[in-house]
Amino acid sequence: MILSVSRRTDVPNYYSDWFFNRIKEGYLYVRNPINIHQISKINLSPDIVDCIVFWTKNPANMIERLDELKDYKYYFQFTLTGYGKDVEPNIPNKRSELISTFKKLSEKAGKDKVIWRYDPILISARYTTDYHLKAFEEIIDNLAGYTDKVVISFVDLYSKTQRNTEGLNIETVTNEDIYTLAEKLAGIAERYQIEIETCAEQIELQNVGIKHGSCIDKKLIEKILGCKLIVGKDKNQREECGCFESVEVGTYNTCSNGCKYCYANFNDERVKESVKLYNVDSPLLCGKVGANDKITDRKVKSLKDTQISFF
Repeated sequence: MILSVSRRTDVPNYYSDWFFNRIKEGYLYVRNPINIHQISKINLSPDIVDCIVFWTKNPANMIERLDELKDYKYYFQFTLTGYGKDVEPNIPNKRSELISTFKKLSEKAGKDKVIWRYDPILISARYTTDYHLKAFEEIIDNLAGYTDKVVISFVDLYSKTQRNTEGLNIETVTNEDIYTLAEKLAGIAERYQIEIETCAEQIELQNVGIKHGSCIDKKLIEKILGCKLIVGKDKNQREECGCFESVEVGTYNTCSNGCKYCYANFNDERVKESVKLYNVDSPLLCGKVGANDKITDRKVKSLKDTQISFF
């Protein structure tokens, strides 16, 4: 099993104590966001969890505790952009804090296990293409030697994100606009010898040196594990998503980063109400088990290919 921690909320930033407690207890609960009375119990045994993929904008709370994950394999997706407080209101300063946090994490975990995400890219009167090129180059200049890969994507304006981004005056970009900017970003990445990929983009950018990527990356996980995996594409994600199957542990409307482009939060008030339910000792993240809830053991297993190969 590959564990996703988490597409729905920033567990390393806000709920790392909860997650470490769950590791010690050996299980956690996940509520089904569609059928809210259905709760899955997930076994966290190191014999079953092949790899943990962390998604975060600030993993500082976890860095000194990574030894508690010594029985597990893992890597981080670390989002680090050039946006200000108007877009990412609760994110610490990039220059004075987050770049050094990225470096510390890389030194502790290994640079191959810290993927830099410069995404999503949105274009506005403030965040022009020139702005992104300057911000991207400044960040990559600082991160060179601390990561092997950068992932980019362009903002998708779902109904929820359209509401949250009102006032930012985000411009509609054409495929030609994307192609032009991507080509320049690829050129910068090449100069720093950092691989660049896209996340869940339909547009083909191979001609400018950018491949379609996978956040839940089978190839990377196999490299970290030193063995093959028997795993298929994640059918629960969008068609253009290249991720492989994983078990998601997060809860919607619980991330306090406040990023305006986020699809996992409906609104700030909903997040505040959810966060009030946070209990570091609960098996369930930001919630309580109710009388009408049904808890079911989810069938999970290791995905490692144990078949001996002579080739």
